[in-house]
Amino acid sequence: MTMRNQPTARQVRLGSELRKLREAAGKPAKEVAGLLGASSAHMSQIEAGSSAISEERLRRLAAHCACTDTELIEALVAIAADRTRGWWDEYRGVLPQVNLDVAEAEHHATFLHEIAITYVPGLLQTADYARAVFSYTRPELPESELSPRVEHRMRRRAVIEGGNPLPYETIVHEFALRVRVADRQTSVLQLRRILDEIEQGHAAVRVIPLDQDGFAGAATSMMYLGGPVPQLDTVLRDSPTGTLFIDAEAQLKQLRTLFRKVENASLDPVASRDFIHRLLKEL
Repeated sequence: MTMRNQPTARQVRLGSELRKLREAAGKPAKEVAGLLGASSAHMSQIEAGSSAISEERLRRLAAHCACTDTELIEALVAIAADRTRGWWDEYRGVLPQVNLDVAEAEHHATFLHEIAITYVPGLLQTADYARAVFSYTRPELPESELSPRVEHRMRRRAVIEGGNPLPYETIVHEFALRVRVADRQTSVLQLRRILDEIEQGHAAVRVIPLDQDGFAGAATSMMYLGGPVPQLDTVLRDSPTGTLFIDAEAQLKQLRTLFRKVENASLDPVASRDFIHRLLKEL
């Protein structure tokens, strides 16, 4: 079978989940490879996401590993069988792979929960706001790289604005709403856009005011993406080296708790909407 030179994050995740099944059952890779009629090297490629696996082989592997979680198995089969070429594929070779992986992950999610401390969440940004953020990158991006990034970010909004929108809840710190990444007009239009998304029901927005007591989570920015089953949830976190895709169950549990803790420190949606209206008037 053809090797993938650059597997997507979704393909890597499938391989990782198959390895988890095997290891949970205490089965050596060589044994499972033999069961599937594959070499040990091919088994390693499957678990790395660099080689595909058929539905028949996947079900055989799950049965051999005594996995009885039918919902998980069906979800894994769906990933293995997926041949979707989404709009993000238009940017292959134009943008870094991680940009495509983020859009694909959002497309396949069942809900989105986000915490934004320093910037307005990407799914709520205007084009001018996004351009200002990307323009601050060093080394400075040429227009040929800047424009596709802005366009890609705007197209990601389809997951909350399209015909089958995802439930989207975001917690935004007042700092992110106040900081002027460009000029006053950009900030005004950005706040109006957030209010418009709230009014249209595309986003449930909660604000953490600067003077809010009980909030020490200034480093908690993240996006939590619900999977078809909880075991396939994913968290995206930005780091100095890029975007991290987190899927270890222990970490997911901690981050679910963290989201609720931050949520408890935020205003409710109605008070948050009124808060943003007041900020807009101040501008």
